Amino acid sequence: MKLLLRADSSPTIGAGHISRVVAYAERAVARGWDVHFAGSTTNAEWLAARFDELSVPRLPVSPLPDLVPGFDAVLVDHYGIGDIRAEVNSAGARLVSIEDDVFGRRPADVVVDSGFAPGPRPDDGSGLLLRGVEYTPLRDVVLRARARRSTSSPLQVTVVLGGGAEWASTVSLLLQALADTGLPFAADALVRGTPTLPSTVDGQVIRVAAPHAGLLDLLAGTDVAISASGVTFLELCCLGVPTAAVQLVDNQATGYRAALERGLACGLGLAETLAERLPEATETLRQLLSDASLRSRLSERGRSAVDGRGVDRVLDVLAGV
Repeated sequence: MKLLLRADSSPTIGAGHISRVVAYAERAVARGWDVHFAGSTTNAEWLAARFDELSVPRLPVSPLPDLVPGFDAVLVDHYGIGDIRAEVNSAGARLVSIEDDVFGRRPADVVVDSGFAPGPRPDDGSGLLLRGVEYTPLRDVVLRARARRSTSSPLQVTVVLGGGAEWASTVSLLLQALADTGLPFAADALVRGTPTLPSTVDGQVIRVAAPHAGLLDLLAGTDVAISASGVTFLELCCLGVPTAAVQLVDNQATGYRAALERGLACGLGLAETLAERLPEATETLRQLLSDASLRSRLSERGRSAVDGRGVDRVLDVLAGV
């Protein structure tokens, strides 16, 4: 099987699409498939370096119809690419489309939506629909970290909102709410840009760094995470890390609501209204830091919901189509 992966990252897009196609590359290469990647990896090179480790060639970014000939299947994880099924099929390949509710939606031979609660989907002539959190694509490093989770004292907190520098101000507010709990913790905030650090009390430590390849090592020992409700949140569920989630952008709305409804996270609300709701956010974080039974419940529910086998389920179907 010869598979082409197409995705982009940027300071605006974030790194989630690259994270997902890396997961597909790992499992497809493990099956002996011939895998190639095409796309921009700006702001996500620490993730895309995995392509080089896997000996996955990176193709020049070109119009997709020019890249497809010679491939058996093309997997597209991109919100800005429209209806290309006819061109892909005419070149002799099947189209696998990754979508997040209405975002990235296009007709395809195989459609994958790994959201917690995918809504009704119009009939656009697509073939097989694989929908639900059981299809969540997670990288090998996530599964290894899941097997070696540990806890610490004082509580280790990790704040991670994705790769965009525009979230530094949101991280500043989250760190303020965290410090305002008055509880002891050691926090690592992974963010591009320079957030404003709050005043702290004895027993509180805050470190700031750019997103890096050691994120999963850090999360393996994290007691509490503060995360956007996107790809990283699904990784945190798989790991069993109790999480306070914030909705950064519109395409996270469905996942954010579903996570709260299923009791998989504590909610901090929308990033755009966080400044107005800082006391409420502080109280939510205080409860999460102080209540071990709450953390345990969130951990167990997350691990149960996201088992890490999503990519193999999709590739099994693709191999059999």
